Amino acid sequence: MFIHMKYILGKKLGMTTLYDKEKGALNVTLIECHPNTVSVVRTVEKDGYDAVQLEIAKTKKVTHRKEFRLEEAATVATGDQISIDTFQIDDEVNVSGIAKAKGFQGVVKRHGFKGSPATHGHKHDLRAPGSIGAQQPQHVIKGKRMAGRMGGKRSTMKNVKVVYIDTEKNVLAVLGAVPGVVGRIVEIRG
Repeated sequence: MFIHMKYILGKKLGMTTLYDKEKGALNVTLIECHPNTVSVVRTVEKDGYDAVQLEIAKTKKVTHRKEFRLEEAATVATGDQISIDTFQIDDEVNVSGIAKAKGFQGVVKRHGFKGSPATHGHKHDLRAPGSIGAQQPQHVIKGKRMAGRMGGKRSTMKNVKVVYIDTEKNVLAVLGAVPGVVGRIVEIRG
């Protein structure tokens, strides 16, 4: 049985440009959303909260699951299918995923520091962070913006508009960029 919830898991296909007569060129992200299966239903009586766990088909021997909290969990049964029919054009959705990992980066790329001038006694410290502390308290203060690992964390794009839906190919197009690399699983919440 297909149910209508505004929650679905999909695979990011990439970005493209769609042309609209009124709006002109629209830069969109294509997301492939095959029907999701409800694998677990959690209720307040049994688990202490209402939620459903969605599962998408195995890709490369891996099953992807994600739990969504919602009030109407009692109306859903295990084995129900969720498709992109629940979404409509001009719906505003939140798209979450793991952002692209960029590895260990310096302060100029990671935090947008300006850097030092190229002349007047600055020979080898063009992209250096500068001073990192004072004489007191004699240690680097927690939260100081320094070089380190960048990206690779969960990120959410909020209020992204749905501009195209293809129910035959199970493809959804949202306006703008969404987190993650091509082929990564993203969550769409209406």
